[in-house]
Amino acid sequence: MTQEHEQSQTTGRNPKISGIDYDVLVIGAGLSGLYQIYKLRGAGLSVLALEAGADIGGTWFWNRYPGARVDSPCYVYQYWFSRELHEEWAWSERFPGQGELERYIHFIADRCALRPHVRLNTRVTAAHYDERKACWRVVTDSGETLSARFLISCAGMLSAPLDGLFPGQSRFRGEIFHTARWPRDPVDLSGKRVGIIGNGASGIQVIQTIAPQVAQLKVFQRTPQYTIRINNPRYTDADRAAWRARYDALRERVHRTFAGFDFDFRGNYFDTPEEERRAVLEELWEDGSLAFWVGGYPEVLLDTRANADFSEFVRAKMRARIRKPEVAAKLIPTRYGFGTRRVPLESHYLEAFDMDHVELVDVAEAPIQSISERGVVTRTGEHPLDVLILATGFDASTGALTRIDIRGREGVRLADKWRQDIRTAMGLQVHGFPNLFMIGAPLAPSAAFCNMTTCLQQQVDWITDAIMYVMERGRRSMEATAEKEASWLAHHEELANATLVVKTDSWYTGANIAGKQRRLLTYVGGAHTYRQLCDEERAGGYPGFTFT
Repeated sequence: MTQEHEQSQTTGRNPKISGIDYDVLVIGAGLSGLYQIYKLRGAGLSVLALEAGADIGGTWFWNRYPGARVDSPCYVYQYWFSRELHEEWAWSERFPGQGELERYIHFIADRCALRPHVRLNTRVTAAHYDERKACWRVVTDSGETLSARFLISCAGMLSAPLDGLFPGQSRFRGEIFHTARWPRDPVDLSGKRVGIIGNGASGIQVIQTIAPQVAQLKVFQRTPQYTIRINNPRYTDADRAAWRARYDALRERVHRTFAGFDFDFRGNYFDTPEEERRAVLEELWEDGSLAFWVGGYPEVLLDTRANADFSEFVRAKMRARIRKPEVAAKLIPTRYGFGTRRVPLESHYLEAFDMDHVELVDVAEAPIQSISERGVVTRTGEHPLDVLILATGFDASTGALTRIDIRGREGVRLADKWRQDIRTAMGLQVHGFPNLFMIGAPLAPSAAFCNMTTCLQQQVDWITDAIMYVMERGRRSMEATAEKEASWLAHHEELANATLVVKTDSWYTGANIAGKQRRLLTYVGGAHTYRQLCDEERAGGYPGFTFT
């Protein structure tokens, strides 16, 4: 083990407070939770992560549905704390699948000895702040209560799946699965009549994967999606050597771009000659990545004329791949602009609908009324099924925390506060909840608009530094001020309202949840700008936060 790793094992500094179990409790042991353990342990603090799953991995433990795959290139979707580990791991392709991503996370956890700091099969049900002791008391689903000075949520942005949405769902006699809770044991779909509700990023990956296997596939679609055809080459040793040689440059680059990738927006759309613009769009399209979305021109998110050009370009590319005009009319979006909703990468998704046994059921025209014993009932009739797959999405960003009974000072519930008004201070803390830090929370880029490993690691680093600031100065607590929360919200809203994203209904704005406040959940000022603002806050001694 290298000196770098040996330093992370240090446990000499551990200023315990009598009657408190840990310095820090972490909720979740996915990408951010494991890195948070690594950082806190390296700082000499006692830390335990409570993980609801039967194994570590977070997103890549829960989302093991057919075709599950990352949409960030592997050479930026990784940890950056160890060149040695970077050199040891060999990605097989540009956009790895779930199995390879899970193996990568296990490799990191095992090499860095993180597992002893994780308790599996343990769901946090409540967390209450003890003002007298300045600590958090955390209750698990087994009834156990643990205490810690600091509580960090690494529960995930998309970890609260929506289920039970349709009347009669429990009566269905066939098999039923949610993409976010897919079983670890293989599911045999061959020769079966399968229905899938939802065609977001997860639904699309399932559809394109199982279409050739099943006897019949019915896709229940409410909203058509703009898609980008993925370019996913297998890697050779020469390929791996090339991006390994760029390790230092990539580690720096991802923190200097809008969305935390190695590509970024270029120039001004209207200052670029039309012929050159077209060439850029073709180049980005052939790249087969999210660069077409957040690596071209920023006006795609800001200007209706530029967005219309992008939208028609994508429609033409999609239309050329669909053989049946009547299917194309339903699959290709026309009522909202490209990039204002989550843009999925796909492979052979559109072509799946050319198969005779694949049927597109437009539930915008004929809404789902219920689930019967035999299948899905829409306004136009019943669709008999053997298997029903729910790709119905999540209560994004807020749901992972509002499903826990979290109470701050004076017993105020976080769920109640966010029900009235979703606000945070930089997506890192909430006023009234001392020593509670959050990763992937509302109003930070990591809520949606960022290569996750870039933004998650940046937030972990900031939170670790903040905790050490508190402890090294002998303070008891750190809490965002009401003024900081208000000013950050105003800054966030000014940026959000200048975009086209807020004009489109999607989970980005909470529109998929009845009664949820309509607000853009993710910061759109750019990951690079966010990092700079966080760095300035830290360098200034955290002026937007109070200490006791």
